[in-house]
Amino acid sequence: MTDDGTARIASLVPSLTETLFALGLGSLLVARTGFCIHPAPAVRAVPKVGGTKTVNVRKLAALKPSHVLLNRDENTLATLAAVQAFEPAPRVLANHPMSPLDNLAVLRELGEVFNAQAAAQLWCQQFQAVFDTVSRAQWQPKRVLYHIWQDPWMSVARNTYISQTLALFGLHTYPNVQGDTVGATRYPVIADLQRCIVQHHIEAVLLSTEPYRFTAAHCAALSAQLAVPVHLINGEHTSWYGSRAIAALPALAA
Repeated sequence: MTDDGTARIASLVPSLTETLFALGLGSLLVARTGFCIHPAPAVRAVPKVGGTKTVNVRKLAALKPSHVLLNRDENTLATLAAVQAFEPAPRVLANHPMSPLDNLAVLRELGEVFNAQAAAQLWCQQFQAVFDTVSRAQWQPKRVLYHIWQDPWMSVARNTYISQTLALFGLHTYPNVQGDTVGATRYPVIADLQRCIVQHHIEAVLLSTEPYRFTAAHCAALSAQLAVPVHLINGEHTSWYGSRAIAALPALAA
């Protein structure tokens, strides 16, 4: 904290960095990762301390954060241990939303900790309205492969935020497994893509724009090899929880 009791926040989670600005807390940010790119250009004024999994701990410590925001999927246990060893030790807020409705708890915690309850409550009301609209719609069920990586092809377990978001729209990801709370099983490897599609009656393949930077060219190349449609999907709409979810759900619905 500063001498006047103001928080000094280090956000090592891109979607939370954006969320802090949405709650009017951007002026409290003293550190971010290089992947924290929204909202531009305001976020550019915040010092960068490496990547989500390659945090420059020494640089982060020098910025003397009073609070550090982490996510169990995006950040490492080594980063957590290093932050906890800072003198003085900052308060760590580590969250792990696994479904769209978990956004409500995330926003309420941020509002409570950083004295932004009114802004957080307004956001929660707006999000609940959007969620209810999407949930009431009738979506045709479809079994899909959602890929976040290639070489190897990596998909998502059913208990990930990505899979639970897609399920709102009737898109059910393969494989139908519950991954570990933290770990590689949350992102299963598909060894033989063509065999998987045939054996498990996959109806479409979705290539995410992040973390692997799939493009329309990847879709075209893969479409030539497979007997099902291949679509590019905005990874920020499916995996960025927090403030972006209000715009992401209607975008996915469209």
